[in-house]
Formats: sequence, structure tokens, C-alpha cells
Amino acid sequence: MPDLLPPNLDLAVVQRRIAESLAQVPIGALELARRFAAAGKELALVGGPVRDAGLGRAVTDLDLATDAHPDEVSELLGGWADSIWDIGAAFGTIGARRGEIQFEITTYRAEAYAADSRKPEVRFGTCLEEDLGRRDFTVNSMAVRLPDLVFVDPFNGLVDLAAGVLRTPGTAAASFNDDPLRMMRAARFVSQLGFTLDPEVVWEMSELAGRLEIVSAERVRDELSKLLLGRFPRAGLEVMVTSGLADLVLPELPKLRLEIDEHHRHKDVFEHSLIVLEQAIDLETSHDPNSAPDLILRLAALLHDIGKPRTRKFEGDGRVSFHHHEVVGAAMVRKRLRALRFSGAEVDAVGDLVELHLRFHGYGSGEWTDSAVRRYVRDAGPLLTRLHKLTRADCTTRNRRKADALARTYDTLEARIERLNGEEELAAIRPALDGFEIMTILGLPPGPLVGQAYKYLLEVRLDRGPLSIEEATAVLHAWWAANQSG
Repeated sequence: MPDLLPPNLDLAVVQRRIAESLAQVPIGALELARRFAAAGKELALVGGPVRDAGLGRAVTDLDLATDAHPDEVSELLGGWADSIWDIGAAFGTIGARRGEIQFEITTYRAEAYAADSRKPEVRFGTCLEEDLGRRDFTVNSMAVRLPDLVFVDPFNGLVDLAAGVLRTPGTAAASFNDDPLRMMRAARFVSQLGFTLDPEVVWEMSELAGRLEIVSAERVRDELSKLLLGRFPRAGLEVMVTSGLADLVLPELPKLRLEIDEHHRHKDVFEHSLIVLEQAIDLETSHDPNSAPDLILRLAALLHDIGKPRTRKFEGDGRVSFHHHEVVGAAMVRKRLRALRFSGAEVDAVGDLVELHLRFHGYGSGEWTDSAVRRYVRDAGPLLTRLHKLTRADCTTRNRRKADALARTYDTLEARIERLNGEEELAAIRPALDGFEIMTILGLPPGPLVGQAYKYLLEVRLDRGPLSIEEATAVLHAWWAANQSG
């Protein structure tokens, strides 16, 4: 993984980048701004696009702000935009498309949460500077008035952008009380952009972490996912743990700091888990150079050992064991991810990877039979490539000779899987006889016995490899005879 690289850019470089980006503002945005101006309404490019322009990143989204209310925005877009849709009129946002360009236009606003509410109370405003003052961080509180391309930076966001610092426009306490999710966004920006946190931000996050309880699980999940998919997830996760946010979002994670990792000689299991995460990220493109960041793999790498605190046992010889922590951990992972409203498919995939992550260690120096290799592939199913990456990433020993030996051994397992796959199509393992054929041969109606026969034939297939139809028929008759006599 790359080291943290806070921008520390020359201010003149940031200014030049923004100026260059402004020269490329789509003509459609300028046309729309003139349309708003003719109606006596303001329009400005705000937030992320301005920040990203300063960082030299591609600007793909056009986020605009206006003093026009949502119904007025819709009216001004009518007859000009090819399509208009309500992203969240109650929150002041209207979407539109003209040609290939999409816009999101939001009425100047200020959000605040009541003490016991999960939903923000929205108030519309009339002033761009006031709107910018209620945004999360100064680097997102910059704007460009359209169509005149006037740069607006009332809170010195440009200076903070150049320094790579996250600071709030007003007090951090007021900002995080207005929207507690901003604390998660702070950790996310640390991960995505490599920024550092202003000391006041750090302090208030620790003081107000409990406020995150009022935010919906879905919004928290989305921020956590973006954090994990960032360039520097370790840094973002460390912010979550030290601030206390993790106690609410992933409480199993900070508990790993209490567990000494005897096997890998790390100071704690949390540190081991972060290293596994980083190593898994390094392996994301190992099977496909075009692979995108993989949320399932990253979640599994981070959470693969969360069952250790519950399974810790002090042995008589002074060692510490964590027997079956992968099974306990898988159940914990499923429960936590469900609470965060991850999809059923995501919950199952991460849970299965956690449960399977120790399976390879029974391989020894290659003692598995072909039958065991087939079962490994069968149990991993579509997760096999991810399991390869997770298993390799889980080797964090500082003993180079041991690490190399484990890597070579896993190389042999992957080679055996490739060989068997070429011979047997392991991804589609099934008996030579299907359910209809079983019923025909045995003269059975549909029912449980057909399923039992199919399952038996599948086990034989896994043990012995591919069978011909004649061989499978003989096996079926033998099973039926034994079943009848029993």
C-alpha cells in the first residue's frame, strides 16, 4: 500500500488547477446559469467538483447550488433539460440531463438533527456564503458563481486543500451536532484523499461520537463502504477506532486491540487485521489487472479474526488459542453486516470468506487428496478467487523463510486446482445422473429419496472424480440396495 500522502501542494498550483478547470466548465452549465440569472436566480458550482479540480482530479459530477426553491428549479429546467427527476425535492435537490451532461441542483440549505431524530430538518436559505458555511469541511465550502466564473472561498478552503487538512467552516462541535454523519465523512476523506484532521476536528469527534447513533444504518454503511474502498483505508479505520466511532459502527474492531496475536507476534490482532487488509488490497489485481477495489474482499480481510476475543483460551503450556474462531467470527460478521443493512448477498459472501479463511492450513505440505481439493473448490464456489487472495493476505509473519514456504505451498494448491479444473470443470461439479434420471432408474416419484440419492452421488463424485453414466448407475444401484436393506 502507498504511504499516506497529504497533498502539501503549493497554493499557486491549486489555484492554477482550479482556473484551468473553470475554463472547461461545460457550455451547458453556463447556458443554464444564464437562464437562472434571467429569472433573477443564482447558480453556482459547489463542493466536490471545486475541491477535485484543485487536487487535479477529473471532475465528473456537476453539483450546483441555487437560491431558487425546488419547484422554481423544475420550472426553469422545463423546456431546456432533456429530462428532469426528483432526487429529493424535500431536501432541495433536483436532477436534470441535457445531452450527455447530468446536473444535480440543490437549493441553498442548512441541515440540522433534532436530539432524538434520525432525519435532518431542512431549511432553505437565500445566500451562497451561508450555504457554504453549513457544509462539512472547508475544502468542500468553495464555490464558483456561474456564469461569470467568480471563485468564492469564504472559509479559506483553498489553503486547507493545499495543506491537506480537514477543518470545519464553523466550530467542529456545531458542524457535527448539525449532522453527526460528518464525523464518518471525516474518516472517509482521510481514507480517500490522504488528508489529516485539524486538532479541533479530532477532539470533537471523540467528544461527540455517540451522536452517530441517531443516523440511519444505511447512511453509516455507505460512508463505511466508501472509506474501505479508499486509497488509505488503514488511516481512516484508525481514525474511527481512536475517535470512538468504531465503538458504534464496528464495535468488534476496537476489541481486537485487547488481543495479543501470539501466532504472528503482532502487538494485537487489530494491527494484524490492518496488515491483512493492506495485503489483500495489494492482491486485488493479482488475478485480473483490471480488477476494481473489492468491498467484499476488504470487509473479509478486516473482519476475518473478529471471533478471536470470544474464543480465546489460555492453554496449560502458557500458549493462547482461538479454536474455531473462524466459525464464531463468521456468525458475528453476518450479524454486524445485517445491522449495517448490507445486502444479503454481501453478508453471505463476507461471512463465507471468514468461515473459510483457515481451511488452507489443513493442507500441510500438500497432503490433501484430490477429493479434499474438490471440496475446497466446491465450498468456496464463486468466492474461490477471493479466498485465494484472503488466504495469502493472512500470512503476516515476519519470518521471511516461513512466509515464502507458505506462499509456495499455496502455489501448489492453486496449481492442483487448475489441473483438476482443466480435467473436470470443478466450477460445475455435479453427478453424472440428474434427478430425472435417478427417478427413472429407481422407479421413484419426486420426493426426499431422490434428493438423498443425488447428494450421495455428488459425494461420490467429489471423492472419486468424474464417473461415466454406467459407473454412476452402478453406484446408484448399490446405494439403493443398501438403503432398502437398511
